[in-house]
Amino acid sequence: MSYKIREMVPEDNLVIAELIRYNLKKHGLDIPGTVYFDEGIDNLYDFYSESEKRGYYVLTDQEGTVVGGIGLAEISLFENCAELQKLYLSDSAKGKGWGYKMISFLEEKMIEKGYKSAYLETHDNLKVAIHTYEKSGYKEIERPKGVVHGAMNRFYYKNLLEGETK
Repeated sequence: MSYKIREMVPEDNLVIAELIRYNLKKHGLDIPGTVYFDEGIDNLYDFYSESEKRGYYVLTDQEGTVVGGIGLAEISLFENCAELQKLYLSDSAKGKGWGYKMISFLEEKMIEKGYKSAYLETHDNLKVAIHTYEKSGYKEIERPKGVVHGAMNRFYYKNLLEGETK
C-alpha cells in the first residue's frame, strides 16, 4: 500500500475534524477540556496557515483518501519549542507504523522551522499514543503551567537536536 504525507489543504478541514472527534469519542474524551470542543476544530487549515512557524500534514492512502494527520505550532512554555499537535489516524491506518513515521516527519519539519525541542499533551486513555510517544523518545514531565486543554493529564518533552530530555 502506498501512503503519502502532504501539507493540509482547505478541503481537508472537515475530514480531519471528523477524524479527531471520532478518535476522542472512541476513547471517552469527547469532554470539555479537550480539542473535541475547540472552536477552530472545523477549520484547522486557517490556524496552521497563519504562521510559517506552524504546519499541519495529512496522511493519505493509495486512493488519496485522508487517513491521518499531525500538526505543529509554536508554544511559549519552553524556549524554541514546538508543540506536536493532533496526531490522529483512521482505524484503517492504525497498526502499520504510521504514527512513528508521522512523528519523525514532523520532527524534521520542526527542526526546519528552527525549533530545538518538542512538547506534547495527551491523556491516560490514549494508551497506544503514550506508547508511541515514549518509544519515539519523548519523556514524561510535570504538568507545565499554562496548559490550555485542562483534561489532558500526561505531558511529554523531547530535545530534537540531541535526543535528550529536559
